[in-house]
Amino acid sequence: MNFNQLCVALYTLVHKEVRRFMRIWPQTLLPPAITMSLYFVIFGNLVGSRIGQMGGFSYMQFIVPGLIMMAVITNSYANVSSSYFSAKFQKSIEELIMSPVPLHMILWGYVIGGVCRGVLVGIIVTAMSLFFTDLYITNWFVTIYTVLITSLLFSLGGLINAVYAKSFDDISIIPTFVLTPLTYLGGVFYAISALTPFWQNLSLINPIVYMVNAFRFGILGHSDVNVSISLSVITCCCIALYGIAYYLLSRGSGMRE
Repeated sequence: MNFNQLCVALYTLVHKEVRRFMRIWPQTLLPPAITMSLYFVIFGNLVGSRIGQMGGFSYMQFIVPGLIMMAVITNSYANVSSSYFSAKFQKSIEELIMSPVPLHMILWGYVIGGVCRGVLVGIIVTAMSLFFTDLYITNWFVTIYTVLITSLLFSLGGLINAVYAKSFDDISIIPTFVLTPLTYLGGVFYAISALTPFWQNLSLINPIVYMVNAFRFGILGHSDVNVSISLSVITCCCIALYGIAYYLLSRGSGMRE
């Protein structure tokens, strides 16, 4: 395939993925906005008024970057895992992989769709947060890069989950038993520096800690983890998951059962 054909193939796949979640926006875009608004009211206003400041900021300002990142993570993951598994369940993914379209383009088509949903939900949640507190981005590069690379990382994770899933119930196992605990323990609602040294060191095993703190640095200029280390960890994880996802696609894993 020449360059123009590759562009058309990629555009077609991305367009299909974006139309898929935009067509059912009351199920894909509205719930995160409502859920995060409840977090803002309950944790930010009611609980935050009792906690006071954290990291030199009001509690509401402190948790907003983490809540935005939590919405980006869950929606990027959910979009690709459900989309790819649906294609696998309907046997349409086999026809796509057997087509002349390179596997890299197929992989990017699904992943970019997940990134689009994650970023769009992040924008919606950010807009909602402005009704509760003031936000001023201190570092645009770190903010934008963290959102894009995090949504890319969890889009790849969603695809890998869908490859191994054998039923729709399997799609919810990782978000329920892995993503949710890691997110809540990732410094969304508290500062890592407030923990004892043992728990601080243990928290550094959690990759979501680096994402939340890098994004918090981009918005507030505050981070409990060195920003360069955070961005390096996220990027390395992303490269590793991309290699795994491509390997699984090239082997046709999950499609011969």
